[in-house]
Amino acid sequence: MTSTEHQELTASVRALLTKHAGSAAVRAAMDTELGYDPALWRLLCEQIGVAALAIPEEYGGFGASLVESLLVVGELGRTLAGVPMLGSAVLGAQAVLLSADEEACARLLPAVAEGTRTLAVCWAAESGWDETGVRESDGTLTGTAHYVLDGTTADTLIVVTSTGFFEVDPTATGVIRHTTPTMDPTRKLAEITFTAAEARPLGTGDPAPAITRLREIAWAALAAEQVGAAEHCLHMTVDYTKSRVQFGRPIGSFQALKHRMADMYVLLESAKSASIAATLAVAEQTATATEDIWVARTHCTQALSTIVAETVQLHGGIAITWEHDAHLFFKRAHGNAQLFGAPRRPVAIPS
Repeated sequence: MTSTEHQELTASVRALLTKHAGSAAVRAAMDTELGYDPALWRLLCEQIGVAALAIPEEYGGFGASLVESLLVVGELGRTLAGVPMLGSAVLGAQAVLLSADEEACARLLPAVAEGTRTLAVCWAAESGWDETGVRESDGTLTGTAHYVLDGTTADTLIVVTSTGFFEVDPTATGVIRHTTPTMDPTRKLAEITFTAAEARPLGTGDPAPAITRLREIAWAALAAEQVGAAEHCLHMTVDYTKSRVQFGRPIGSFQALKHRMADMYVLLESAKSASIAATLAVAEQTATATEDIWVARTHCTQALSTIVAETVQLHGGIAITWEHDAHLFFKRAHGNAQLFGAPRRPVAIPS
């Protein structure tokens, strides 16, 4: 995770986002139907190739790994830019790969790698990701998928059911999709209803292992994003306390505030370690992956929630205003805490 190539990738993504995904740009994009700037997504795909990272070379990708993709997700967490990296290039592409349907991979993934096709994974029931919201019967799909990332604008829908994965054209008869109101305005979620909708099955194997791995990838990706957001919040807080003057001196010089920011830093560093462990575990499918991902999902969620709460507190009244970005990170923290469900405590592996 600290190789020269990884450092260069991170630096390139950060530089591009600094130039094109500042606060004003993110705020402008989140009020659009897409929820993101398509020009920004095009730059990320054409100049850096972010969507192609974890897609094998035979399907038009770079043949890297989930490590590189999750490094990008982490950098996006710093800005809250709503480009379809997590929903399409990570979860959508991995769902197609996990189906082991070579024909579908060859047909769908080259355009995903280019960034010209976006995928949306339709999965959760109304109660969450422990159940699938759509069922299959005689080759058609019926039911409602909730909380779908980028669901209203995706070019192709990948539907997860208890019997397998399916590909659906979003313009097909029997498919209705609309945006779901959310706490986090920087992340678009959709509700998609299928009524005897025609679907193409992806692969023929038992979907249970693929669903389990897809969920673990989602949690590891969220942990990476949460660390990126938490680090930005800490830096934002330190900068503010250096410039905010009270009683004739910067408030960051007061010992009580120093201690609170030191606690934020320690929490951030432990969350980084947990996220790195989870990223490597899910990429390499290690024997301890389940435990590492559970730790990261749990700890990084708590870390971001705590750090962003301290960010709001240490900024004072300004942080709860619409004009300040702290409230956007506060809302992302609460949204991410629920996204993809909460992991159960894993059974310990005997030593």
